Amino acid sequence: MLTFRDNNLRLMKPKFKTVQAWEQAQMLMQPALIRILDNIRKQLDNSAWKGEYKEVVDPIPGYHLCLTSQGKLIEIDIWELCYQVCFQNYLTLPNNIFSSYDQSSHEVEIDTRLIDDTGEVDWQFLEAKAQKSVRQVFENLPDQKI
Repeated sequence: MLTFRDNNLRLMKPKFKTVQAWEQAQMLMQPALIRILDNIRKQLDNSAWKGEYKEVVDPIPGYHLCLTSQGKLIEIDIWELCYQVCFQNYLTLPNNIFSSYDQSSHEVEIDTRLIDDTGEVDWQFLEAKAQKSVRQVFENLPDQKI
């Protein structure tokens, strides 16, 4: 689920089936980003890894989390974590949270469980998915001998 930079694997931009799906993604992405960043902070508080954010502008503006420990560096695309939260059955290519970018699109489906009966964000479920995505990243970091 997470890797050192591997330029042989490609990320694809999400493609939405309907305008409604695009609007739902617009509603969910910012809350997902906020919950992802907060959960990263919590994980870093209890980790040997140190994290810094790096702004990237190409190919898609956003941020990468740069994790360092004992001379190792791992970069994670924050958007990929948000996609895992917001989209149903979104699978990052194996070992590919960070890699080069592919201009082709990948059709995605919004995880509508994140939207309650009133059309608002279900914050509890969003938090649970964000926690799970971030926890999996940290669980898959290379072992560090201290």
